[in-house]
Amino acid sequence: MTYPSFKLLDEYPVAALNLTVQAFVHKVTGAEHYHLRCDNPENVFMVGLRTAPTDSTGVAHVLEHTALCGSRNFPVRDPFFMMLRRSLNTFMNAFTSSDWTAYPFASQNRKDFFNLLDVYLDAVFFPRLDELDFAQEGHRLEFVDPGDDNSPLTVKGVVYNEMQGAMTAPTSFLWQGLSRHLFPSATYRFNSGGDPEIIPSLTHARLKEFHRLNYHPSNAFFLTYGDLPAVELQEVFEERVLREFRAEPGAPFLVAPEVRLKAPLAVRESYPAEALPETATEDRRTHLVMGWLLETDSSLESLIEAHLLAEVLLDNSSSPLLDALETTSLGRAPSPLCGLDDDHKELIFCCGLEGCEAGTAAEIEDLIIATLNRVADEGLPFEQIEAVLHQLELQRREIGGDLYPYGLQLLLAVFPAVVHKGSVSDRLDIDPVLAKLRQKIKDPDYLGRLIHRMLLDNRHRVRLEMVPDSELGPRREQALKARLQARLRALDDKQRQAIIDRAKTLNQRQLEADDPEILPKVGLQDVQDKLPIPSPKAAAEKLPLTCFPAGTNGLVYQQVISELPELDDEVLDLLPDYSACLSELGCNGLDYRQTQAWQARVSGGIGAYYKVRGAIDDNSRVKGHFVLSGRALKRNHSALTELLRKTLETIRFDETEHIREIMAQSLAHQEQQVTASGHLLAMRAAASGCGPVAALAHRVHGLEGLQKLKKLYLKLSRDEAALADFSRRLQVVHEKIVAAPRQFLLVAEDEQTEALSRELEAGWQGSLPEVDPAFKGFSLSSETHQVRQIWVTDTQVNFCAKAYPTVTIGHPDAAPLSVLGGFLRNGYLHRAIREEGGAYGGGAGHDPGDSAFRFYSYRDPRFKGTLDDFDRSLEWLQSNKHEARQVEEAILGVVSQIDKPGSPAGRAKQAFFDALYGRDAEFRRTYRRQVLAVTLADLQRVAMTYLKPENASIAVLSDAATAGREAAKLELEIIELINV
Repeated sequence: MTYPSFKLLDEYPVAALNLTVQAFVHKVTGAEHYHLRCDNPENVFMVGLRTAPTDSTGVAHVLEHTALCGSRNFPVRDPFFMMLRRSLNTFMNAFTSSDWTAYPFASQNRKDFFNLLDVYLDAVFFPRLDELDFAQEGHRLEFVDPGDDNSPLTVKGVVYNEMQGAMTAPTSFLWQGLSRHLFPSATYRFNSGGDPEIIPSLTHARLKEFHRLNYHPSNAFFLTYGDLPAVELQEVFEERVLREFRAEPGAPFLVAPEVRLKAPLAVRESYPAEALPETATEDRRTHLVMGWLLETDSSLESLIEAHLLAEVLLDNSSSPLLDALETTSLGRAPSPLCGLDDDHKELIFCCGLEGCEAGTAAEIEDLIIATLNRVADEGLPFEQIEAVLHQLELQRREIGGDLYPYGLQLLLAVFPAVVHKGSVSDRLDIDPVLAKLRQKIKDPDYLGRLIHRMLLDNRHRVRLEMVPDSELGPRREQALKARLQARLRALDDKQRQAIIDRAKTLNQRQLEADDPEILPKVGLQDVQDKLPIPSPKAAAEKLPLTCFPAGTNGLVYQQVISELPELDDEVLDLLPDYSACLSELGCNGLDYRQTQAWQARVSGGIGAYYKVRGAIDDNSRVKGHFVLSGRALKRNHSALTELLRKTLETIRFDETEHIREIMAQSLAHQEQQVTASGHLLAMRAAASGCGPVAALAHRVHGLEGLQKLKKLYLKLSRDEAALADFSRRLQVVHEKIVAAPRQFLLVAEDEQTEALSRELEAGWQGSLPEVDPAFKGFSLSSETHQVRQIWVTDTQVNFCAKAYPTVTIGHPDAAPLSVLGGFLRNGYLHRAIREEGGAYGGGAGHDPGDSAFRFYSYRDPRFKGTLDDFDRSLEWLQSNKHEARQVEEAILGVVSQIDKPGSPAGRAKQAFFDALYGRDAEFRRTYRRQVLAVTLADLQRVAMTYLKPENASIAVLSDAATAGREAAKLELEIIELINV
């Protein structure tokens, strides 16, 4: 094979992943191309740039946004979002990290892939970077009343508001603070996303210069995955981009190593927090984290050794450092920063606690150092260290694709190696290093030497104590207000008019309709006729077993599915707690530490969860199932079966202290979701009156569930009798689950299913319960009601939601309602909420599982204006003239979601559970055909039928001051203000 414009540097087969890595360099510019050649029609493309910042203005982040606002060959205002709806993509996005920026997409459709490739290449290398786009996406000054120069000034901008929301979370302050002190001279001390206090200092000229310097092919790299030949891709790279460039002197721009600290640092900083009530007797909101910059070379062996060390110390409750952090009374739970970060030039190891009292930093440091010294001196059992290598092998072998396309997961895995000039093939083929480490760990002193070299003898260490400060937020707000007032006073009449004129011009531009035909597209004629859905095959005769053959690359997936019995309200509220505990407690006569070590030796982990869904024609007629799930390498399938069976049959609920620790960790995790996923929580709250399934989601996994969990943990942390009672009630739940009807699911390679089915049958022989003839299945009350709530938390942005009760998935109107969400987002909501309103995101969608149509906004500076825009979008639907292509684009968006491939195991599980709840293959294909047949008249009809103002429910997540101010503006008879 000849490559006219690129030179082939290396070709390396990775047998464990069934692919070949090809490394190329462009002959003129030096641009790198790494192609992961494989037999997968879901092709993935990503172009990356090395974009190390020199300040915290967020220049790389703002550029990532602005580059997608029109380019030389596609001079429309918003090609990225326009292509989202003119495409059958399985993924489209752009990322800004600490020292790189990437623009990835994926598609199963060849025509679509090359359409997107044209748009992405033009956007990255030839963007317009219009000053109005910079103002919209980055930051701008406007008057609160845009036409009145006597009104106060305010800062607007999508990235500005995004980072306002991002920097609300204490963990964001913790990470930025740690990075500043671990990297006192390197680029990582800056906030690459942008510090909201510094973003307004970024100029348009600086943005353009940053692009000129960094978005050059000599500083770029192309990563691709799939069955398209590398040479065909390179022809496009050359024709569209590379032929216009020459090599850039000095590129690529690589990050220099950090200068090493001469002694460990101890730092105390603060983060903004709400004031505690006067009745509070203690403040346990301090975070303490210790971070090391590891002494390693750039080899794969050093990287895997660092992962080995991190996992040995922190993987599960049998890991000594995690055990120390979980069981100490010095904090509520291990810090979410615990673990190894390998995205930077140099590796970072972190550990610590959250939920501490201020002033305990030295005690926590002593605990951590003492634990490390003990493990270094005493070592760990060989089996425990070998289990970590087993986990690394399993993780590398598993074919993912349920969240991100599998090819994109692989490209992101090699990204740090590409950015920092490491070996891509080494990153993917770790089996030789694992084999070498399996020999090394036989030396009983190996782990101790590793701990000393990387941690104990490493002076580049920072201890950061982050304490809550209830006055910091108000001080910052007052400082911003003062800066804006000073800026306003300094403006002359001409400058004031310029701000008014720019706001007007930007608004006019946002209202302009670009010609979409400038962009390439796929149409309904390009949609494949059939929806491929996995089918089960004949399995064991003595067990209710469903077996799916799938290309799992040597992994086996096993699930035990129990029908949920009738549960009263008290037991129902315990389901998420029971699910969290089942895989974390001891069993088979072992304590929880020994059990988790057993799990790590024989499996890729086990987990428990429950599913509740309504019937396809009646959302009040629900069914539910409890699932115990595990995965393992084929050689460990019998051991996995034994592990799952012993977990169900001999679980211990007498480990009350660990149950309390599990609840603390569950609470910490859910609290982090409030500002990270506030739009989802607001939508759950708004939809909670639409039907029983939606009400349950809000009750146990929404803001109401978080409230209950806070009260529960407060009680468990103070009252031993309450803890014992809670443990007893979990046992009651368990007894109900194990007595219910049960069936099994197995997913494995086709040629292995027969033997594995026999193994499963033998392992579970005699385990099926004798079901009580009076057994009653799960049900929920079906009352509906309107919701009008404002949930109050510590946030600088809002999350707005509105919901309407609709229909089930089996109703003929479910298909047009699903298309309506994309139609409203594409044609109205994106412009009104993101471009004009400044929110990071917003949209609408139908959830037939909840029988609810929901509007939402994400990291939104507005409140009532956004709720009004939800209503205006419906007026726009009925009163404006619309084109057939808009309906087609909305249909394509729904179909691309339906057709997303997922992982082999994920597709099989989805097929099984869909059939279990009445959504078999033929039903799913019929629904897809209904989506493809939706018309504009259908959209207008279902909106008139279901989205009536008198049926709307509202929920907003906001801060106390905004909530109090905005509640009066809503003009509703009843509005609840609820503290999260």
